[in-house]
Amino acid sequence: MRDADGHPEMEAMELGEVLAALADPLRRQVIAALARAPAGTERTCASFGLPVSKASLTHHFRVLRFAGLIRQVDRGNSRAAVLRGDDIEARFPGLLSLVANDPAKP
Repeated sequence: MRDADGHPEMEAMELGEVLAALADPLRRQVIAALARAPAGTERTCASFGLPVSKASLTHHFRVLRFAGLIRQVDRGNSRAAVLRGDDIEARFPGLLSLVANDPAKP
């Protein structure tokens, strides 16, 4: 089940969907940055400085949200992304450590 904003419940997070979301290097960069930040860190989509259009940026964060990797919260005229670290670690132990420590990260 997903909530009204498309966030799946932890039990509904699927490995295939998570891996597909992480297959894109820009999305992996976002998750790696959030995984290396203190727990609960909120960042706007634009703060990651990804070299894509606003429409592409929206798409990338939608994929991350629908996979269950991030939770997006409204902050006035923007949205902030928060890593669902506890849920990811409970569902897929060790995954965030692998992404955060990827030697190919930019």
